[in-house]
Amino acid sequence: MAAVFTICAALLCVVSAGPVLLPDQYARGVDWLVRYGYLPSPESLGRLQTKESIEESVRKMQRFAGIEETGKLDHPTLELMAKPRCSLPDFISSKNLYKGKTRDRGNLGRYTLTGLSWDKTDITWSMHNFPSPSISPNLKPGLVRLIMTYALKVWSDVTPLRFQRINPSSYGPSPQIDINITFASGYHEDGYAFDGKGGTLAHAFFPGKEDIAGDAHFDDGESWTYGDWSSNSDLFTVAVHEFGHALGLLHSSSKDSIMKPYYYGPVGDMHSYKLSPDDIMGIQTLYGKREDFNPFPSVPAHTTTNLPHFPTSLLPHPTHPQASADRCQGGFDAIANIRQEVFFFRGPHFWRVLHSGSLMSMTPALIHNFWIGLPPEIDRVDAVYERRDGYIVFFSGNQYWVFKNTVCLPGYPRPLAEWGLHTSLGEVPERVDAVFVWPHNGKTYLFSGGEYWRFDETGKERKLEDGYPKLTSVWGIPSHPDDIIGFLDGETYFFKGTNYWTLKRGALDQESASPKSIAADWMKCDILISPHTPEMPK
Repeated sequence: MAAVFTICAALLCVVSAGPVLLPDQYARGVDWLVRYGYLPSPESLGRLQTKESIEESVRKMQRFAGIEETGKLDHPTLELMAKPRCSLPDFISSKNLYKGKTRDRGNLGRYTLTGLSWDKTDITWSMHNFPSPSISPNLKPGLVRLIMTYALKVWSDVTPLRFQRINPSSYGPSPQIDINITFASGYHEDGYAFDGKGGTLAHAFFPGKEDIAGDAHFDDGESWTYGDWSSNSDLFTVAVHEFGHALGLLHSSSKDSIMKPYYYGPVGDMHSYKLSPDDIMGIQTLYGKREDFNPFPSVPAHTTTNLPHFPTSLLPHPTHPQASADRCQGGFDAIANIRQEVFFFRGPHFWRVLHSGSLMSMTPALIHNFWIGLPPEIDRVDAVYERRDGYIVFFSGNQYWVFKNTVCLPGYPRPLAEWGLHTSLGEVPERVDAVFVWPHNGKTYLFSGGEYWRFDETGKERKLEDGYPKLTSVWGIPSHPDDIIGFLDGETYFFKGTNYWTLKRGALDQESASPKSIAADWMKCDILISPHTPEMPK
């Protein structure tokens, strides 16, 4: 008890300027830092942690995660600690690595290489079992095998590695197979116990001579899915990450990397997903490049695995370098606040930004590969928002679609005219400029042509309120915004061109509100874009 009290007292000094936490939260904070390699355990030190060592470990964790280095267990830090993640530590001492084939360890970009790799290019793998149907009912064995095949292909696309699936043994994981894939619950005799839904998702072991080397374990207490953007865990995303460990990569601090330790949701379509430059550099340092590797392929890379045949409709849409893929140029078609993330849409692409400010990837994803059900001829969207009931609404031209998670509901598209909109001149708008739910009052606001309408969507039917349209100028922002989002803390963000404006806590008519750079604050661009302030309405 005295040890716990002293640890908590030290943490109290660290977080004294932050939120008031309960003593058990302090102890859990220290336990988290020890578990993921940021702080030596008290047993290994033979003494209690000091205030200075705890503060430095918190800074190290914040630095690695790319959040503000306060040295305190503040809200962003505690929020990140609570995020689902890989079981493996972010920092592993040399003595804890296998004693198999080694080479000099070194830093590469934002990677620290383990110095471990397979001494061959032909790697075998096998499924020992599958997710429990009662918890993950949508993942049948055939789909799971397919997901694992494509998750391995991600790594063989850029290296000489070749992966061959072996039929499993009825007696359990085989030491003759390089990568045994197992779904397990709780304590399963490898030192990394699982904890059910949330928390730790999976882990894998580095290459080596031990029987367990290369094996990948997934928490069977998770609700595993594929392409379901919800509170469940996307198996493809997590499998790509774990196979990176099974091939010799540690965690990365790059926000673009699949090897970052935290789970941020699905990375997209498994048929078209590509590694980030950091990941490619890391894995090619261990295994070299494949002979036909092209970092900018114009056609799909040649596969080294006999992959199942797929209907053409399921294959990825071709991508080409174009202006819409430049996140730093501003002028987004739509911006939406969805499930604690901000989505920036331009042309056929979109980017995702966490509420903490972290850009999930500098490389955009394709709208059609993520949001299933938009017609293929739709090459841009005008506005997007998440309704109060959790459904997501897309507008393009004079039509709209409603999605449950990433899948369009049947019966769409439907005409925009159903919304009952008429301008002050009695005309029906041809398109939507912006739409958002204002947390200040829970109402839905739709903007078009310098005017806006307000809706009540709290009941089963959407109701257009009386007295509308009104002029957008009453908001004190550009009269034709690209889009608008509202945060639960009461702040509202208006976007236009390369700039955005912030209205604090529901206040209107802020004529003095100054524009800020989207590129610098949201897109994390290194270049400086000269702000051009659109003319404010009088």
